[in-house]
Amino acid sequence: MREDQRVAPGNASTLIHARRVLTGLATPADPADGWVLVEAGVVADLGPGAPPATPDLEIDGWLAPAYVDIHCHGGGGGDFTSADTDSIRAAAAFHAEHGTGSLLASLVTGPIDDLCRQLSAIADVIEAGDTVIRGAHLEGPYLSAARCGAQNPAYLSDPDVGDFARMVDAARGTLRMITVAPERQGAAALIDAAQAAGVTVAVGHTDGTYDECSAAFAAGASVATHLFNGMRPLHHREPGPIGASLDAGAWVELINDGIHLHPATLRVVLEARPERAVLITDAIAAAGLPDGEHRLGGLAVTVKDGAARLTEGGSLAGSTLTMDDAVRRAVAADVPLPLAVAAATSHPAAAVGLTGRGSIAIGQPADLLQLSDDLAAAPVPTPAD
Repeated sequence: MREDQRVAPGNASTLIHARRVLTGLATPADPADGWVLVEAGVVADLGPGAPPATPDLEIDGWLAPAYVDIHCHGGGGGDFTSADTDSIRAAAAFHAEHGTGSLLASLVTGPIDDLCRQLSAIADVIEAGDTVIRGAHLEGPYLSAARCGAQNPAYLSDPDVGDFARMVDAARGTLRMITVAPERQGAAALIDAAQAAGVTVAVGHTDGTYDECSAAFAAGASVATHLFNGMRPLHHREPGPIGASLDAGAWVELINDGIHLHPATLRVVLEARPERAVLITDAIAAAGLPDGEHRLGGLAVTVKDGAARLTEGGSLAGSTLTMDDAVRRAVAADVPLPLAVAAATSHPAAAVGLTGRGSIAIGQPADLLQLSDDLAAAPVPTPAD
């Protein structure tokens, strides 16, 4: 930033100086100190080194963008599948307390009428503008019965463009992503319809071959739903969805809770595709609650030692993870902090087209986090007007 481009602090502004700044846009090896000027809730200017005036706020740790979670079913007892706006808001508030500044409310497989009601309730909350929810994600019902995980198999179906249009209408412009198994009949037409509606297509809960999944990515799918989980495993003679996702350069979601993935698996993926890694929570309503009996999409779930599994059958049923813990675990697995933060901010925002989120940049909303040395996350208060 040239000196003649810098903006002088105004009366309704906050000038922040931090010992270390992570913009979320790059992965420098050794981030230095810097400053950010916020005016009316928007980043008005920023630069390295000493600020242009006496700062209003000094941060002794890291300054980073607020986290972006594009796959989350609930938390703190709140459930995005409930079609209850109070419950939806409770889940959003829980994740905001753990550093999430933007999230997609994810739904699981169910009857189309139920999904429409759930999408409409989420749209009501988004339109009110008082939570961190930026859109909805349909994880189903167009998934593989062989790889359905904690999805209710009674409601799985082949893609139907007419039903999809009903759900798009119910979401009133807030549906941002849909997960589909590309081997199901009608998947190609669904991918076309989703792109026409401005909805990101993810490949997941699939028993598809490498060729079937590669064809989906070639047709416009661009995300892999929780890579490795809920899909045919990688084999050296049949790479399947995992090989197809990495080969195509898709955005790859990773549930880094120490249960869904081994730390070495996380490292291998981030070394192979560091620019496409996306940390998610896949959290359910039980996140933040004690171990015990819970529910997901009408199915009974037992949480023991933080691991959520279907009470019948034992399949993993989402997680109890939060984004701050996902980042902390990534760093503990020897992932460089700037890359871990990018995978939790700018990468997921780009994956689903959340313009203006997930980075610290001029003209973007000042969704900022203060990270301590132990990576505890706290929102940075700035005046909105």
